[in-house]
Amino acid sequence: MALKKVPTLRSSLVPRAVLAVTSTALLAATFASGCSSDSGSNSTSQNLTGRGPITYVEGKDTTETGAVKQLIDRWNSAHPDEKVTFKEQSNDATQQYDDLKQHLNAKQSDYDVFAMDVPWTAEFAAKGWIQPLKDSFAIDTSTLLSPPVASATYNGTLYAAPRNTNGGLLFYRKDLSPEPPKTWAEMLNQCSKAKEAGIGCYAGQFAPYEGLTVNTAEVINAFGGSFVGPDGKSPTVNTPQAKSGLQTLVDSYKNGDIPKEAISFKEPESQNAFVTGKLMFMRGWPSSFGDAGSDASAVKDKFGVAPLPGKDGVGASTLGGYNAAISSFSKNKATALDFLRFLISEDAQHIVASGALPPVRASVYDDPALIAKMPYLPALKESIASAVPRPVTPFYTAVSKAIQDNAYAALTGTKSVDDAIVGMQKGIETAGS
Repeated sequence: MALKKVPTLRSSLVPRAVLAVTSTALLAATFASGCSSDSGSNSTSQNLTGRGPITYVEGKDTTETGAVKQLIDRWNSAHPDEKVTFKEQSNDATQQYDDLKQHLNAKQSDYDVFAMDVPWTAEFAAKGWIQPLKDSFAIDTSTLLSPPVASATYNGTLYAAPRNTNGGLLFYRKDLSPEPPKTWAEMLNQCSKAKEAGIGCYAGQFAPYEGLTVNTAEVINAFGGSFVGPDGKSPTVNTPQAKSGLQTLVDSYKNGDIPKEAISFKEPESQNAFVTGKLMFMRGWPSSFGDAGSDASAVKDKFGVAPLPGKDGVGASTLGGYNAAISSFSKNKATALDFLRFLISEDAQHIVASGALPPVRASVYDDPALIAKMPYLPALKESIASAVPRPVTPFYTAVSKAIQDNAYAALTGTKSVDDAIVGMQKGIETAGS
């Protein structure tokens, strides 16, 4: 099938200020003083029946269709007495986080519902800033993809409604690999074809930033490893499975299956390498699809997309996306709850998808009209279905820093894999101190 320039599903990771990529720079000051679970605990039991106009807060709406405005217009037309006002934040993740923190820390009631990058959910929940979605505030998540639901869950309780999600994909050269590899071993066994063609075999994002946390987590999770326990604090990474995953990544870099220049790759560099025909395989987000299929691409009509490879089958993508939560300090929580339920409805999720944001409702991925516009949707659905949230912890910044610093040290040879895993374990153990 010839691939044309098509709408490309976006996420909070790319390109909206590369939110997850900048997350590691956002929270350092917060975690330096630790997390408290007391600041909003009393407020979560207040105003549960309040109804009236509410304010919805989210970063700048950069979708092609103005999806956020469409969502709010659809709601407002059906709820004239409980209208939603859209408070549009900047397109900068640091400013978004700081804005939310300022309002919530001051227990202000002017932000009723807000969208947050998925790693912030656990921290906001631990601080008592967002309303737990349980008991009379429970929402039905049975029609949603389970990994996005897990990303909105902290310590066994749902705290947000997944608004949109995202998953990593394997971009592959169909002219060199007619069938996409399903495992790391299958993929690496094909690297001889890349060498014969005079191009690199595989690359993701390996510069020392949040992208390296994502790439490292995907390989370690695919090999059966994990980082933190259900409590969001206990380190779990020092295992043979995690070592095996990291060793695969390190060995691939050392032997050249991952080209040396990839150690400085972020999303733009890896995408450029693939689009200009210099890579056989690339780990990327759906946002790369349109450029790879454009008339200017050296691989137009020569590439396909598939779920990421794993150890024994489909791998474990890291989730991106937004979760929508109710402020503990909202005065109209009953209206806010209904608005959350609307955001995950079939109607709303089609609006989300039409705006090139990966939806969280499973059935939307099977819409023939959407698949015709975005042929990679089936692969993305499979990727998200097997995805794993980034470590769900109120100390995400410190945890991410421990993962990326030690992974980078292992890739560059300044630490052994064993020492790097021990370093991750210790960094996670002290993340909340």
